[in-house]
Amino acid sequence: MDTKEKIRSWAETLEEVKEKVTNEEGTKTSMVMPFFQLLGYNVFDPTEFIPEYTADVGSKKKEKVDYAIIIDGKPLIFIECKPHFEDLKKHSAQLIKYYNSTVEAKFGILTNGIIYKFFADLENANIMDKTPFLTIDMLNLKERDLVELEKFMRENLDVDTILSSAEELKYTR
Repeated sequence: MDTKEKIRSWAETLEEVKEKVTNEEGTKTSMVMPFFQLLGYNVFDPTEFIPEYTADVGSKKKEKVDYAIIIDGKPLIFIECKPHFEDLKKHSAQLIKYYNSTVEAKFGILTNGIIYKFFADLENANIMDKTPFLTIDMLNLKERDLVELEKFMRENLDVDTILSSAEELKYTR
């Protein structure tokens, strides 16, 4: 089974999984971590997938983003999670704070385990855009979503390719 098929299969079981999850921690461990594992990340390797990553914000210290994906020793992707029953509209400000405080981060993902919103800094360097360049609903997957997700797979991860695609997606949306 290739990765696209695995993701489709995971999406089919997600409806069942979400019925058993009642809080943010459950969403993270039962919905978000398995998703990133499907993308090829070792979610149990604290040098690659760091939970509660410290992203200090101005005078506020010890601010923590839910996960940071570390590539070549630097945080490349920040992931902020909310419970699966939460609407993500009111939560991007929290991710923006973390993202803007860490120059190395190139992508931010806001998720409730079902909806994944992918952000970058296409408008201003080191300042996360307010609008995601890609939104994926795991319960309504489309072929183009799978094509975009393949770019975020650990084995395919190339910042320039993703940013180029993000530019295109942003302006064709």
